[in-house]
Amino acid sequence: MSVFDLSSRTVLVTGATSGIGYETARQLAERGTTVLLHGRTAEDAQAAIDKLIATAGVNAAQLCAFAADFTHLEEVEAMARRVVAEHPHLDVLVNNAGMAAPERHTLTADGNEIAFQVNFLAHYLLTCLLEPALTSDAGGRVVNVSSSLHRTASIQWSDPHRARRYSRLAAYAQSQLALTVFAADPRVTAVSVHPGVCETALLSLYAISGGSAAEGAGHVVRLCDPAVEIVNGAYYDRDQRVDPAPAATEDRTVKRLTKLADQLVGHNV
Repeated sequence: MSVFDLSSRTVLVTGATSGIGYETARQLAERGTTVLLHGRTAEDAQAAIDKLIATAGVNAAQLCAFAADFTHLEEVEAMARRVVAEHPHLDVLVNNAGMAAPERHTLTADGNEIAFQVNFLAHYLLTCLLEPALTSDAGGRVVNVSSSLHRTASIQWSDPHRARRYSRLAAYAQSQLALTVFAADPRVTAVSVHPGVCETALLSLYAISGGSAAEGAGHVVRLCDPAVEIVNGAYYDRDQRVDPAPAATEDRTVKRLTKLADQLVGHNV
């Protein structure tokens, strides 16, 4: 893959402490990008930064640590406020943080099914709160790291937390469909990408073996490059633009999801 210069760009990567998120942060930093690394804790984020400086030779001045536990929406709000205050212009937000749904039905302190909150609602809230920074100049974009499993999903509108019938695979797939639908929201130009099946913590959901996290990250980084033209709501399977699940482009579904998400994050953002 050709190496492009992104030295004038500022990119926030969620879930940047391991897997595809860490590799995305590394590849962006090696291209000169100012990278805001999000971790669940400040210690996790700083450890990832220290590792990048030690092993990838990245300049410490390019890196900044941010922390929020996505199972607590107030931490997402606090992080968003800090990002906007310190980086009023943000070129790209990479919504990468994710978790496999647990075996047992689990609700967060905010009352949401945990995978739906961590994989979708926290990113919904973060994106909406970062809209002023992402739209301060033309060309700001959001890259949602989604999954081909979104095709197997349906959003349970009357029971989004799946209290009545819980399956970890269905809960995970629903969160990925929601994230993919959210890319078609008109507020900020956004795309979704399935980075391929990679050797990460989520591998067990897909297969017994996969490609490297670095390989998957390459498909994410490509979409951060302003030279790669994107269309709002587009979906990529690795480096190929393909049609997402039909629900992901339905105007009615986008509006319905926005209404549901606004209710679940507690206020109109």
